[in-house]
Amino acid sequence: MAGTLLLVGATSDIGHAVAARYAEAGWRILLAARDPERAQRNADDLAARYRAEVALLRLDILATGDFARWLDGLPALPDTVVCAVGELGDQARAEGDLAHAEGVMRTNFLGPSLLLGLVAERFAARGSGAIVGISSVAGDRGRGSNYVYGAGKAGFTAFLSGLRNRLAKSGVRVVTVKPGFVRTRMTRGLRLPPLLTAEPSEVGRAVYAAAEGRGGDVVYVRKVWRLVMAVIGAIPEPVFKRLSL
Repeated sequence: MAGTLLLVGATSDIGHAVAARYAEAGWRILLAARDPERAQRNADDLAARYRAEVALLRLDILATGDFARWLDGLPALPDTVVCAVGELGDQARAEGDLAHAEGVMRTNFLGPSLLLGLVAERFAARGSGAIVGISSVAGDRGRGSNYVYGAGKAGFTAFLSGLRNRLAKSGVRVVTVKPGFVRTRMTRGLRLPPLLTAEPSEVGRAVYAAAEGRGGDVVYVRKVWRLVMAVIGAIPEPVFKRLSL
């Protein structure tokens, strides 16, 4: 039975793909973005293609003090919440620019975690709901090429794991999705290996299936990433330090 989806991060390519999969299934869509005007194109697309009922909401993922009031102001408590917020940032800049590093970490970890924690309390009180956090394989092991971004995603992954453990008997489903490389505006200009690179629509389908109870609690969109990260995780630290990853 279709319900209501709250999609946080509505201007991202992945967020739009997730919303499209839910709209295709007949769900009502609440799109939350820091700049709803930028999300209007996505809302119009969903309405035109799927005749979906779509509402736009303003939410700054860094304005954590507003979260409780914002959630209380929703027209209704959604059935599923998907957080697709992410900021890759610039690793080289983050190494010397603390404000930039802080922004990347807060965007990928602090804001999403605190928001989903409040959602979880409301879902637990109701006794139902699905929470999906889109994290990253970059959080599985810190690498010199993107460890500021990876640290934020590692924190988010750990938060979702703990939340899932705590709510296991509450009727609330908590899912962690790790897309790996995805062909989006955020990765434009990067050389991406085809075998390891998903399309946004693949992520949308994986999120929908996992939230509905098909696909496990921790989902690697391209299953090869589970093996890749297991190998990377098993490399001894003395060897790992000599690698350029």
